[in-house]
Amino acid sequence: MRGDVAALSRPLIAIVGSRNASAVGLKFAATLAHDLGEAGYGIVSGLARGIDAAAHRASKDTGTVAVLAGGHAHIYPAEHGPLLEELMAQGAAISEMPLGHEPRARDFPRRNRLISGLAVGVVIVEAAKRSGSLITARMAGEQGREVFAVPGSPLDPRADGTNALLKQGAILVTEASDIITAIEPILGRGIEPIEEPARDEPLPPDHEPADDERGRIVGLLGPSPISIDDLVRLSGTSPAIVRTVLLELELAGRLERHGGAMVSLV
Repeated sequence: MRGDVAALSRPLIAIVGSRNASAVGLKFAATLAHDLGEAGYGIVSGLARGIDAAAHRASKDTGTVAVLAGGHAHIYPAEHGPLLEELMAQGAAISEMPLGHEPRARDFPRRNRLISGLAVGVVIVEAAKRSGSLITARMAGEQGREVFAVPGSPLDPRADGTNALLKQGAILVTEASDIITAIEPILGRGIEPIEEPARDEPLPPDHEPADDERGRIVGLLGPSPISIDDLVRLSGTSPAIVRTVLLELELAGRLERHGGAMVSLV
């Protein structure tokens, strides 16, 4: 790592997309990165041409992290060397490769897993059907990160990948608040955190749910994931009661847990 290590301690949002981005895509990526930076989030991306560079430039003053495909002595693309030096004043550059490693084609997908792994959520701004950004989105899903996508015109091939992600369940983004609204509950901001009990911890007697409470909670569950916080709110019961019912269902093999404190019935 080079730069300010503090940049890695704040919640990070990845913004990635097409190298051959449209003017609208570049402007939106910059606006998104700026607004998220002003809201206290760091931006992480891959220093590539197009969307990545736009996101880095717009968040230089609030903190941005560049993940390199090669070693620190071989910046790719070379013309982004000055940009990298600028962003390290408030941000950082990281690589898992040796200092003198020159990036090869197979190194970029490896880099993408680090981008998604560092982030709480990943935003795809523009991506064609075979874009490397879709690899980042897939890895984000495997790592339990939130996946966001910006809709685009069906006539623009650069939007084929993002529109496909939306059909698959990615969260639609038209402004920074869409991301913040989805991410803040995961970070425990603005809500009372719900602590999961240890799996082998005996349940306190006063946490035993009544039959109507149990039925109400189970009735709210289905095959589509729902957040535990929503279950508490919609069921009108206490977090302790909801935790107990969920644990009962899990022990019975009827509950599946997902990333972001989401659960669904098996």
